Amino acid sequence: MTKHEEYYVKMVEENQEVFNAFMEIHDKYAKDYKTWQTEFNHQGKEIVEIIREWERRLCQHSERGQYGKFSGGLAEKFWITVRKDFPKIDFVGVK
Repeated sequence: MTKHEEYYVKMVEENQEVFNAFMEIHDKYAKDYKTWQTEFNHQGKEIVEIIREWERRLCQHSERGQYGKFSGGLAEKFWITVRKDFPKIDFVGVK
């Protein structure tokens, strides 16, 4: 398992209840976005904050060292992993 995948698994495990609740809303939003837009944005805001915090944790070590130029790619790989479970995550906050 790669480093970004490890961080993703740890993030979900440590925030299991929040992610489970968001998964339900996410699935409802994917089927009927007009009805679930408000709730999706409300819960999604918290989820995106958690994801960004874990993204910072993942990239903070590589930014300091000689591999600083690779941290952007590492962050993108992390978000690709997130999008596998939450393909609509980029729509949080969109009206």
